[in-house]
Amino acid sequence: MKACQYLEINQPPQIVDIEKPQPGPGEVLLRITASGACHSDEFIMSLPEEQYVYGLPLTLGHEGAGIVEELGEGASGVEIGESVAVYGPWGCGLCHPCKQGKENYCRYAAERGILPPGLGAPGSMAEYMIVDSPRHLVKLGELDPVQNVALTDAGLTPYHAIKPSLPKLIPGRVAVVIGAGGLGHMGVQILKALTATTVVALDPKESARQLALDVGADHALPSDESAIAEIKRISGGLGATAVFDFVGIEATAALAAKMVHFESDIVMVGVGPGTIPVGFFTLRYETSVRAPYWGSRSELEEVFELARIGAIHVETETFGLDDAPTVYERMHEGTLRGRGIVVP
Repeated sequence: MKACQYLEINQPPQIVDIEKPQPGPGEVLLRITASGACHSDEFIMSLPEEQYVYGLPLTLGHEGAGIVEELGEGASGVEIGESVAVYGPWGCGLCHPCKQGKENYCRYAAERGILPPGLGAPGSMAEYMIVDSPRHLVKLGELDPVQNVALTDAGLTPYHAIKPSLPKLIPGRVAVVIGAGGLGHMGVQILKALTATTVVALDPKESARQLALDVGADHALPSDESAIAEIKRISGGLGATAVFDFVGIEATAALAAKMVHFESDIVMVGVGPGTIPVGFFTLRYETSVRAPYWGSRSELEEVFELARIGAIHVETETFGLDDAPTVYERMHEGTLRGRGIVVP
């Protein structure tokens, strides 16, 4: 079968022919219908050799959807022929967070070498993939896998980031989304679907700001110091109640720290190296700073429900599997609108 693999440190991924996998006991074989490309892929492919820990060769793709092709011995809960999406942050399944569906915070995944597909385990950017357990599959039903596969990360991650801040996001308050790309444009929609706050998107690119407006942002501004005064004006002098930073570099982190008010939230979602100092004289009183990771299985089901009722949708560009490396070139150039989806 064909697969898009990362083969050599700091070199572009390549399309290769590898053996079709066979499911072992408890596993599920999927025939892939769609696979999303993510900045996290680009991030790990940019790591120097001494920091790279994901193994080579690595079949990319941690956003996956497919048709159940074959069940390994003892696997149950899904039927052959069903359309499903893959829940990516795999855990042990037995610790307390895992039993709550929060495998993204599994206590033992790291020490046991349990890695997500495409981020250590073979991913979905191929014609077939192995899913280690049926519990890591969510039924898509009538949802189009190509249009919705990115919700497994680009929808789930902002949903998980936003949900704890909902009690603060009351009418009349301002929520800020920094970075209106693949995750940020979903963050805008989730905020509009779940709250009555004013949503302001910040991005240096005019095309990204237009995308944010197209999907429901109330305002879209350049992500520079001028945004601070403008957000003050929009909020009636208060400032931002919550800032969701989908970039995570030092510049955006510093910007977030300057625009919030007392008892606000700053949520660092992007995988950049930005940090926010926390201390008595560094932030407005009782400002909460969080760095969440991915989301839970039940939250992914909730995200798909938002898609089913038409409250959110992913802006996508589609590519054939042979063109998968081009997706990452476009991502690096910043010319993708929304999410790049590979369709085998």
